[in-house]
Amino acid sequence: MNFLRPARRGETGQAQVEFALVIVFIMLLIVGFIEVILMMHTYNVIADAAKEGVRYAIVHGAWNTGGCGPASCAAITGAPGTGVVKTYAQYSLHDTTTMTVAVDYNPGGNNGATACNKSPCLVRVTVSYPYQPVFGLGWPTVTVHAAAEGRIIF
Repeated sequence: MNFLRPARRGETGQAQVEFALVIVFIMLLIVGFIEVILMMHTYNVIADAAKEGVRYAIVHGAWNTGGCGPASCAAITGAPGTGVVKTYAQYSLHDTTTMTVAVDYNPGGNNGATACNKSPCLVRVTVSYPYQPVFGLGWPTVTVHAAAEGRIIF
């Protein structure tokens, strides 16, 4: 019954030392995975918020009396927490005070706002959001960008 003999003196505690060395890397890996998942969630929310802004611009049209045209797009951008895009992001528990929303009618066109006199008119909503890591750990702030584009047909 050799297997019942106690371990040699020099080998006691070896498993605890190995566990202590490995658990640090495993915990950093788990925290890293969680942080990446949360950043992907933030990107999805920001992208969906940009799509919501484009949808609002398409439904309300460029010259609709409800107003969402090149002259005024405050309903999309608005003050912090009042625009369509920021309201959508707030529903997912994101702080929108640092969010930047830009609306561009006829992106890439030379005519700017006057191009919306003709159908179809393009609208592009670009959202930037500085993502703050949840766990910190000295990780830098990453700015998440998302954009959506649609066509306004009169």
